[in-house]
Amino acid sequence: MALSTKHLLGIKDLNSEDIQLILNTAGQFKEVLQRPVKKVPTLRDVNIVNLFYENSTRTRISFELAEKRLSADVVNFTVSSSSAAKGETLLDTVNNILSMKVDMVVMRHSASGAPHFLAKHIDAAIINAGDGINEHPTQALLDAFSMREKLGKLEGIKVAIIGDIMHSRVALSNIYLLKKMGAEVIVSGPPTLIPRYLQEAMGVKVEYNIDKALAWCDVANVLRIQLERQNQPLFSSLREYNLAYGITQERLSKLNKEIIIMHPGPINRGVEMDSDVADSQHSIILDQVENGVAVRMACLYLLTGRTNPTS
Repeated sequence: MALSTKHLLGIKDLNSEDIQLILNTAGQFKEVLQRPVKKVPTLRDVNIVNLFYENSTRTRISFELAEKRLSADVVNFTVSSSSAAKGETLLDTVNNILSMKVDMVVMRHSASGAPHFLAKHIDAAIINAGDGINEHPTQALLDAFSMREKLGKLEGIKVAIIGDIMHSRVALSNIYLLKKMGAEVIVSGPPTLIPRYLQEAMGVKVEYNIDKALAWCDVANVLRIQLERQNQPLFSSLREYNLAYGITQERLSKLNKEIIIMHPGPINRGVEMDSDVADSQHSIILDQVENGVAVRMACLYLLTGRTNPTS
């Protein structure tokens, strides 16, 4: 089987069969990662550039590790030490890279739509590693893989996405994916951090009372407060945010059930989530990190059109 698209620009462009294929393939690669020798020659002779115009730790390391586990040849591009810092355009930068015979570009950029722009102008396969406040497709895929691994399914599960929905590309990709796979979704947080169009345009419920959202859900996917993207104060203080919307043990202890706690990272401990919650047995945050490598291996493999994933 093959993906219906040449690029991975966003979950919006995938169908449910594509998502299912990626998740199933990731399961095969996770088995590879449990072996004593965790490397396979699947993408030998494939040249991949990691083109990151924004700072990143987890995503960049996860992609690089996935690429090396698949035996690809990897080049890491750092904007601060490149000609882009001298004013070179994005298209010129990529065309110069492609002249070195690159097969795939993994791209993170602060401008929404930058990977889509590249996909229209170059022949290499593009993977969107996060573009502005638009999408972060591989994060949504690894979140879905982690939920399915824990609950056995995606269809019918209830997921609350909590926090800074307004500025979160993770939220948008998760909503697209969960809706396509038959899950129910609520978004919760301060009214100033939830776009007004969301309920009507995307068919998700909005719940401003976080305690009601937690009582409803099977999974709480808690998002970071992105102060760097806010050009005006949208709530009174971080302390007040934690009191009103933070995930605390006290808040969870009032539920008559156990729920799964997720976070895409980095965590602002003591703001959107307390440390004892992040480190509790109900948290699958470290599972998300581990699963990210397998999911990104699956995406890289499927976009190359190779036929044998694990050898």
